[in-house]
Amino acid sequence: MAGIFKAYDIRGVYGTDLTDEVAYKIGRAFVTFTGCRNVAVGRDIRPHSEPLFAAFAKGAMEQGADVIDLGHVSTPISYFANGTLKTDASVMITASHNPAPWNGFKLCRADAVPISGATGIQDIERIVREESFAPKASVPGRMSSFDPVPGYVAHIRPFAHLGRPVKIAVDFANGMGIWEAKSLEGILQWDALYGTPDGTFPNHEANPLHTATLAELQELVRRGSYDFGVAFDGDADRVGFVDEKGEIITMDLTTALIAQDVLSQRKGAIFYDLRSSKVVKEVIEANGGKAMMSRVGHAFIKQQMRENDALFAGELSGHYYFKDNFTTESAALAVLHVANMVSASGKPLSEMIAPLRKYSDSGEINTRVEGDTAKVLDALKAKYADGHVFELDGVSVEYPDWWFNVRCSNTEPLIRLNLEAATPEQMAAKRDEVLSVIRA
Repeated sequence: MAGIFKAYDIRGVYGTDLTDEVAYKIGRAFVTFTGCRNVAVGRDIRPHSEPLFAAFAKGAMEQGADVIDLGHVSTPISYFANGTLKTDASVMITASHNPAPWNGFKLCRADAVPISGATGIQDIERIVREESFAPKASVPGRMSSFDPVPGYVAHIRPFAHLGRPVKIAVDFANGMGIWEAKSLEGILQWDALYGTPDGTFPNHEANPLHTATLAELQELVRRGSYDFGVAFDGDADRVGFVDEKGEIITMDLTTALIAQDVLSQRKGAIFYDLRSSKVVKEVIEANGGKAMMSRVGHAFIKQQMRENDALFAGELSGHYYFKDNFTTESAALAVLHVANMVSASGKPLSEMIAPLRKYSDSGEINTRVEGDTAKVLDALKAKYADGHVFELDGVSVEYPDWWFNVRCSNTEPLIRLNLEAATPEQMAAKRDEVLSVIRA
């Protein structure tokens, strides 16, 4: 059980770190901590999601909570169910993009508000370890079933505004994107890779952030005549895109693209991950939106969105958050917004993205640092004190023609650098300069 209680979810290798007995205790602890009277529970297609569901539900019902079985759903659909059913809480059983032996739990309160390490997961861990559960209920909770997929489909479809037919290539990676994309059927035309559900993920890891997993999608797009390609992760709360030439579009540029379509319908605040290209802010403001920078992590972003009544947020990891899905992820909405943009434009997607590639970025560079990472951050603040220094998440420094962010990993002795500059030459020089401070 050691190490399964993470910053944003509970996750471990099934049968080793995460067992049915642990899941039963998590069910009891979850109800003890939240006091929920009912909880909607969905799950992914991994074979061990079934016994984990049964064990969690047993624990939750023994504590007196009614369990609403959502069946197999994507994570965005589980959030939608939480919001539409107005349950006290929801749980999604999944290990997202992790390999097949892994599984876990994503936890929410009412209104799909996430429970993170700081807002409850640590408390649930303590209750599990100490077995300090509230007394079992004199009348156990009851089990019922509800299929949220038809409602989600009906909710998503009106966001399509296609000026012409759009054809895409889709890599489902045998995962929950198969459910997520039901809302796109009859709206978009597509050819699919690995569209058969299989929680052993026999073909490749369901993780579009690892660009090697996109190779087959890129090949399919280049062989055919498609407007773009889409790759879902394992639980379909993240999605990656390639253009009609099969070239990968970075997630921050996708954020800029989606922001344009969102803002064409209504104006408001849009958040962007602080690691994103400066062009994202420029695009949001040029389209009449209020650009707001967010720290990394879905729990923080969703909180900031709610506090500012934001319409949309995009994260460099491929999470796209929409007010229209209870301020949570919706990969289907992200796909639809890109399709709307492509159909409305007389240009192919590659030409729409080209003007956004105006700066040069380093990508995320990890450095292992032994000792006190705070000293490294202090050294950076001292050296670059003449810039605009702020500490929304780690240390960020902005100059007129370049910027960088340095963050410490929550789980490893790593420091992560993201840097962008006006030219490739300036980027390389500034990257090496900042790295020399980090690695001194």
